[in-house]
Amino acid sequence: MDKKNLFEIAKKMVAPKKGILAADESLKTMTKRLETIGVESTLENRSIWRQIMVEAEGVENYISGIILYDETLRNPLPNGKMIADILKEKGVFIGIKTDEGTYKFNNHEETFTLGLDKLEKRYEEYKQMGAVFAKWRAVYKIGEDMPSKASRVANAIGLAQYALITQKAGLVPIVEPEVLVLEGDHDIEKSEEETEEVLEDVFKWLERFNIDFSGMLLKPNMVLAGKECLNQPKAEEIAERTVKVLKKTVPKEVPGIVFLSGGLSPDEATEYLKKMNEMYKSDLPWQLSYSYGRALQQEALKVWSGKSENIAQAQKVFIERCKKVSEARG
Repeated sequence: MDKKNLFEIAKKMVAPKKGILAADESLKTMTKRLETIGVESTLENRSIWRQIMVEAEGVENYISGIILYDETLRNPLPNGKMIADILKEKGVFIGIKTDEGTYKFNNHEETFTLGLDKLEKRYEEYKQMGAVFAKWRAVYKIGEDMPSKASRVANAIGLAQYALITQKAGLVPIVEPEVLVLEGDHDIEKSEEETEEVLEDVFKWLERFNIDFSGMLLKPNMVLAGKECLNQPKAEEIAERTVKVLKKTVPKEVPGIVFLSGGLSPDEATEYLKKMNEMYKSDLPWQLSYSYGRALQQEALKVWSGKSENIAQAQKVFIERCKKVSEARG
C-alpha cells in the first residue's frame, strides 16, 4: 500500500469545484430508472445512457471520478470504446462499486452488506481495467429500536474490512454508511442522533482496522427529517446539524466528505450542499463535496427518454446540473 499515492488520489477526487458521479446503479435500480422514462432495460440502453454522460463535453470540469457498475467497466460501449479509455483521456478517475447488495436479518427489517468474499481477487482484475478507487455501501434503517446495535456493529465492521482490503490493493476506498433518513415520520433531531451514532461506530472500527484516514473518502447522508415529518427543516438547519455531526465524528485527516443525494431532488441536493459550504467551508478540516447519482442524472435522463435525437439536449441538461452542483462547493 502506497500511502502517499492513496492520499494524492483522494485529494484530487475532492479538488475545488469537482465531485464524483455515482453511475454504479445495479441492474435492478437501473431497470427502475429506465422504466420511469419508458425505456427497456437492455445492456445496450444502459450502456447508451452511460455513454451519453461520459461523452458530454466538459464533464471533466465538474467530475473528478465516476463510480461504475461491473458490467459498465467490463463491456464496450455502443460506440465500440471501453468506458475506461474515454475517462482516462478526460483525466477522470475510474471507480468501481464492489459491494454485492444487502442481506436481511433482524425480522427482515435491517440489513448487512455482502461482497467481501474474493474481494481481493476481484481488485486484481478491476485494477487491470483501470480502477483507482472503490465504493461500498452499508444501509441503516431508522425506526423503533433501529438502527440496532447489531446493525451498527455488523455494518461498521464490514465497512472496515472492505476499506482495509481496498487500501491494501492500492485503491482509495469510499466508505458509504447510509442512514435512510428520508424514510419515515421522524424529526431531524432523531436523524442527527442516529447519524452520529452510526458514524461514531464506523470510525471506531476503521481505526481498529488501522485504516489510513488520509487515503479514504467518506460518503454519508445529510441530516434530514423523514419525508412524512410535519416539521420540515430549512436548509440552514440541515447544514448546521449535518456539519455538527461530522465535526464530532470525522477525523481531520480524511481529505473529503462526498455526500450522497439519497432521494433528494436535484435542487435540494444542490441547495443543501451550497448552504453547508457557505456557512462552514472556511473552518472545516476536510472538503465538502458530492457523490450524487440521481441528483446529477435525473433531469437529463428524462430529456433523453431513449431517443437518439434527444442526446445533445440531454448532455446539455446534464452539464448544466453538474455546473450548478460544482458551484455549490463555493
